[in-house]
Amino acid sequence: MTSTGYASVPETTEQVAHAVIQAAFQVHKSLGPGLLESVYEKCLCHELSKEGISFQNQLELPIVYDGFQIDAGMRMDLLVEDSLVVELKAVERLLPIHKAQLLTYLKLSGKRLGLLLNFNVPLLKDGMQRVVL
Repeated sequence: MTSTGYASVPETTEQVAHAVIQAAFQVHKSLGPGLLESVYEKCLCHELSKEGISFQNQLELPIVYDGFQIDAGMRMDLLVEDSLVVELKAVERLLPIHKAQLLTYLKLSGKRLGLLLNFNVPLLKDGMQRVVL
């Protein structure tokens, strides 16, 4: 797992990230690679619900431009415990644009920690990136 940024993140947010990673490992262990992103999202949401972890999925993110709020159809995959942004992928490999997307979501939401999780890998640890704003 790679990391960006040097600023510290609150311990509670770190605990949330750990719980999400454990849930993601459970989903990947059960399903493996090769499915659609939407399947992994639904299963990860199920795992989080089982653990009593609150989240919002497909959360709309408006953009404020020149003082106007614009609905551009941007949606975060998951906002967990109102502190962690999680962006899910099911792609051959993560690209810089995927990390840029997560950074944008962090900036727009005002959150500091994000996880980029690519489920389309043999070992999930190879498909994880931790991003700190």
